[in-house]
Amino acid sequence: MTVLTTTAPAADGVLTDVLATADRVADELRETAAARDRANAAPRDEIELLRRNDLLQVQEPVEYGGSGFNYAQAVQVTRRIARGDTSIAHLIGYHYAQTRIASLFGTPAQADALSRKNAAEKLFWGGIQNPRGGSDLVLTRDGNGFRLNGSRTFASGASTGDQLSVTASLDGGLVFLSLDVRGGRQGFTFLDDWDNIGQRLTDSGGVRVVDARIEHDEVLGEEPFVGSDPTPYQTLVTPHWQLAFVNFYLGTAEGALAEAFDWTRTHGSAWESSGVERATDDPYVLQTVGELVSQVRAAALLADRAGDALQAALDFGPALSEDQRAEAAVAIYEA
Repeated sequence: MTVLTTTAPAADGVLTDVLATADRVADELRETAAARDRANAAPRDEIELLRRNDLLQVQEPVEYGGSGFNYAQAVQVTRRIARGDTSIAHLIGYHYAQTRIASLFGTPAQADALSRKNAAEKLFWGGIQNPRGGSDLVLTRDGNGFRLNGSRTFASGASTGDQLSVTASLDGGLVFLSLDVRGGRQGFTFLDDWDNIGQRLTDSGGVRVVDARIEHDEVLGEEPFVGSDPTPYQTLVTPHWQLAFVNFYLGTAEGALAEAFDWTRTHGSAWESSGVERATDDPYVLQTVGELVSQVRAAALLADRAGDALQAALDFGPALSEDQRAEAAVAIYEA
């Protein structure tokens, strides 16, 4: 049995302050985004920038040292960061989703302990979960703990993470692990093989795990861990990721428009038959701008609606029905 402690929305003043901080961080990232993308280095400095500005612990309760954001509010930060650097928005969006997994699958004590730890120590969370390419991790029992073996080809934030959320097969079922990897973890090898076109700084390379020791309390939930299907409430884990994607895609579009508008103001030329001298007065340019802005703003409204729908489902708690879960999922698919 698991229980999620629902979080009321953060106060308006706190929300405003944190979003203003996110805007400043996005502006700083924007200045060097192209150069850093070309360099394709591990995003350690960028993660430290997020940490220094108290953006990693926004979802934790105020009394623990966080900002008290619910998930719908946290993805607003993701969207703003994406306006300056879409790769770093990918990382923080995944981070916000990773930190909620213990609340869905862990015991109340596990979820509370990780929340306190995340708030106090401002941890950055990566993940080893995506089984693309048929890769898998297998957990086997070993005395009073476990051993983990296998590989994954796509693990965003894993080599730069302080804490990792990991999925693995155990006794024919799926379990979630939460692992502190600060200072390294014996048995884990990060392959540093992410060389993508776009999203180059998401630290999404592969990982190989050989005979890594996993302690019993690092497996989320209670014995026997497997043997029952996840509840509709627990399956909200997937919409968390989907809403993260919605918001960093949207923020990327907003940032691209802002860059395009700046370029048009400073370098653009009016079409020769437009009858005007400046690009900003060109009716053809204005029509295109209007169409793009209306599309992005409509997408933002759908994204906000999707966030509200997921948050309502989360706030309903473990008694969430299949139909209620579906309503939240559909709102995100529509966005």
